Amino acid sequence: MKSFVSRSLLGLSVLSLSTLSQADSVTLYDQNFESPNDPPDFIDGSGSDYDDLSQQTVNSLYGGQPAGFSFAQSFTVETVWLTGPAAFGSGYSDPSGIGGNYAIGMLSDVQNDLLGLSFNIGDFDFFNFTLDISSLGLSGGPGNGPFADETTAPVFQFTLFDNPTGASGVGTGLSSLDQETLAGSASALNTLDWTNGVFALDASGSTNGNVLLQIDLLEGGYAVMDNIKITASDEAGGGLAPVPLPAAAWLFGSALIGAGIVGRRKKKEA
Repeated sequence: MKSFVSRSLLGLSVLSLSTLSQADSVTLYDQNFESPNDPPDFIDGSGSDYDDLSQQTVNSLYGGQPAGFSFAQSFTVETVWLTGPAAFGSGYSDPSGIGGNYAIGMLSDVQNDLLGLSFNIGDFDFFNFTLDISSLGLSGGPGNGPFADETTAPVFQFTLFDNPTGASGVGTGLSSLDQETLAGSASALNTLDWTNGVFALDASGSTNGNVLLQIDLLEGGYAVMDNIKITASDEAGGGLAPVPLPAAAWLFGSALIGAGIVGRRKKKEA
């Protein structure tokens, strides 16, 4: 397990200790899901009571993806129209404005929804990514939210697999390289309450640089994710917001920096 940063930690000041060595990184994917191919024609929940959910696959709605990338999904991973006129009956409140108009939704139960994202990261050691998650509806049933759990906060699991063939898929039969989870909050009814996560998954054990990120909602009934950015680097978190060091490391680094300043002063005075 590598490092995780909640949104509240991202505001911490970045000292020179954490920026002394910045490894090169490459951005593999950066998507806020605000531009599906056919807005708003993809909305087609006829017979399902969920008029703000897409009936096409995510992959078919978001073209022009990076070379070597593709979505793969099982069951009802779908694009959600957060600001649509129906919005499960009464619309959604998004006080932070983080979600915008669209997000990607999935179920934690009833069926095993999975989303797989395939990349080639070359010789880089770390697969880094950040995203926002939120519960959706939290009341259950048509008119509020699909299969929502009234009390359970969403918990997403992210597993990085070695994928030697580079084939599109959701991780079935592949060897796991690293894994993380992110827990959100049980938001108020029809209110989006976003939690941000930043991760650095260890990809150094990949066979040839081909990896697959599997996204799975473990708990929470139904939830959404948005604003996904993925980078590859030789430094954990490279290309994303810096990952804060443990308190002990900050103190140690501050002491080293302070010692260097004192040393220079004494040399100058001499």
